Amino acid sequence: MFQLTPQMRILVASEPVDGRMGIDRLAGYCRQHLEEDPMSGCVFVFRTRRATTVKLLVFDGRGYWLAQKRLSQGKFRLWPEGTTASHPLEPHQVQLLLAAGNPQVASGPIWRSVTPQREVPKEKPRTPEAWPLDLQSARPAR
Repeated sequence: MFQLTPQMRILVASEPVDGRMGIDRLAGYCRQHLEEDPMSGCVFVFRTRRATTVKLLVFDGRGYWLAQKRLSQGKFRLWPEGTTASHPLEPHQVQLLLAAGNPQVASGPIWRSVTPQREVPKEKPRTPEAWPLDLQSARPAR
């Protein structure tokens, strides 16, 4: 498992790729089309042609990681476009992109609880009579 950190360089490919591409072909795509070294530690993000799957490729110094997310419904509609082969993104933008959201928002998301806040009742202090019995004295004699 890998984590997206603020120190990471993240590049999103503008053009969709073939969904059958594995590690070797995606690494070759990075070299040929994006003109980037896939072993640089940069996180590369790709979208398939059907726009239902996103793949992340990263080299951690010992080997490649390939992560894939496929939507069960809908598509990744909001994707960075432009004249360049790739676009740099911040980690919070990639998180929005992976949630099928708009990565071009100005700032990171404001997280909130999905359940309503309720007050947790405070526990009453226990009296000595309510304390559990001593386990040594509760054992039967042998």
